[in-house]
Amino acid sequence: MARSSYSSSSSAGGKMWPWLVWALLILIADQFTKTLILGYYRLGDATYITGFFNIVRAHNTGAAFSFLADAGGWQRWVFTGIGVAATLFIVWQLRAHPGQKLFCFALSSILGGAVGNVVDRMMHGYVVDFLDFHARGWHFPAFNLADSAITVGAACLILDELLRVKRSS
Repeated sequence: MARSSYSSSSSAGGKMWPWLVWALLILIADQFTKTLILGYYRLGDATYITGFFNIVRAHNTGAAFSFLADAGGWQRWVFTGIGVAATLFIVWQLRAHPGQKLFCFALSSILGGAVGNVVDRMMHGYVVDFLDFHARGWHFPAFNLADSAITVGAACLILDELLRVKRSS
């Protein structure tokens, strides 16, 4: 993850504040949509939208795709700790590399999503999921805007690294 091909000072490449604002916007949108779901849906409720998409209310006490959801409760604190550690690392990276647009967009998207899911774990003991895509009886695990931001951020991190390697060769 060496970023030596670019300047790492904020005077040469910009400030980290726009990236923190992006993360905050993701957090606000994520929490707003989850508040709507919690206010209007009971656990297990679903609204048909299209032949491949429903709005549902699901609770995830585990990680991605409900990994460790039945582990007995300790996972809430482990995943919260991982989220806090990731937040600190991301803020450090944003501060070190504010001028690297794709890299910072990726990290700030992950930051907004991670904090959104940490807020859920702290407030409810689970993450609120509500986007349900399906086809021919197969359902992708329900997810939320925070998960979407994390996924987009991860894809952008991969793209950023591929572009960096291509530039250096």
